Amino acid sequence: MTIQKVIAEIEKLIAISQAEDFDNVGLLCGLPERNVSGILVCHDALENVVEEAIQKNCNLIVCFHPIIFSGLKSLTGKNYVERAVLKAIENKIAIYAIHTAFDNDYFGVNAGICNLLGLQNLKILQPKKNNLKQLNVYVPRDYSENLKEALFSAGAGNIGFYDECSFITEGKGTFRPIEGSNPFSGQKNIRENTEEDMISVIFESYKQNQIVAAMKSAHPYEEVAHQIYILDNENQYSGLGMYGEFETEMKEKDFLNFVKEKFRLNIIKHSDLNNKKIKRVGVLGGSGASGIRSAFSKKCDAYLTGDLKYHDYFLAESKMLICDIGHYESEQLVSQQLFEILSQKFSTFAVLKSSEKTNPVNYFL
Repeated sequence: MTIQKVIAEIEKLIAISQAEDFDNVGLLCGLPERNVSGILVCHDALENVVEEAIQKNCNLIVCFHPIIFSGLKSLTGKNYVERAVLKAIENKIAIYAIHTAFDNDYFGVNAGICNLLGLQNLKILQPKKNNLKQLNVYVPRDYSENLKEALFSAGAGNIGFYDECSFITEGKGTFRPIEGSNPFSGQKNIRENTEEDMISVIFESYKQNQIVAAMKSAHPYEEVAHQIYILDNENQYSGLGMYGEFETEMKEKDFLNFVKEKFRLNIIKHSDLNNKKIKRVGVLGGSGASGIRSAFSKKCDAYLTGDLKYHDYFLAESKMLICDIGHYESEQLVSQQLFEILSQKFSTFAVLKSSEKTNPVNYFL
C-alpha cells in the first residue's frame, strides 16, 4: 500500500479538514507514491524518533505535532527541526502530522482526557462553526432513491451519530428544452411537467466537491437543479475541548489529587481554592487558555489544560477551579490513541509506537 493510500485511509477516520486554519497538518515530507514498509507513531518527529524509524524499518512517521510549522526557508541542519527533516528525507522516510485535526475530533485528544478521568455525558466545549452546508436537489421521483444512495455514499446526510439523514418534499417541476439541449425527457421547445422530489441533506463543507460530483453522476438530467446553503448551525460533534461530569462530585483537593494520580503529575498549577465541589469538568489538551471562558459559560466547576499565563487564572472569578497540568502532560495519551486507531486499520504492515522521549520539560523537586 502506498503512503498516499495509507493517508487517505487515515483521513477517513480523522478528517484533516477539521484542523485549524493556522495549522500545518498533512504530509510534511516524503513521496506519496512510495510503498509503506511500516508506520511509527509518535508525539513529535524529532531526530531521535527518525533514527528509531530507520532502525525499525518504518518509512512513514505519523506524529501529533508538525515538526515543520512555520518559517522554514532552508534545510542546512542548523537546528533540531532541520536536522530531523533532513534525516527523514535522506532515509526516504515520510512524515505526516495530524495535530489540531485530532484536537477537533470528537474521539480525539480531549475524549482521551475525559475517558481517563471517567467523565460522562461528554459534549464539545467549543463547537466548530460555519463548516456545515445544506444541499437541496430536485430529481424525478422514480430516481429519488438512487440519488439519495449516491449522496449518502459520498458522505452527505451525517448528523452526529446518525447517517443517511435526509428530508424529501414532493412537488411538480417544469422545464422546456431549447436549442443545444439533450433532454432526458420531453421535446425541444415544449414545456415539460414532471413529478419531482426535492431532497435535502446536510454535509460538512469539506465534502462538497465529492458530494456534488456524486450528485451529478447519479442524476438523470444533464442540468441538475440544486442549491447549496451555508448554515449557521454549530457542529456539536467537532471542535476544541470537551466537558463532562463525574458520577459523584468530589472536594477540590480530592479532585486535584485524583488528577495528579491519573496523569502521573509531580505538580499542578491552579487558581485559588473556593471550597466548592467538583462535578462538571472542562478539558482542552495542549495550550488551552482560549477555552477558559467557554468552560466558565458551560458552568464547569473545574477546567484542565496547559500553557496558562499568570493573568489567565484571574478569569476563574472565584467560581471555577482552573488547572494547568502541562502541555505535554495533557496530550500524553495521544500516541497511544493514534497507535490503537492505526493498528486496527492496518494489518498488512507493522504499526509501532515510538519509545523515544520527546517531552523537553523536566522538574527538579
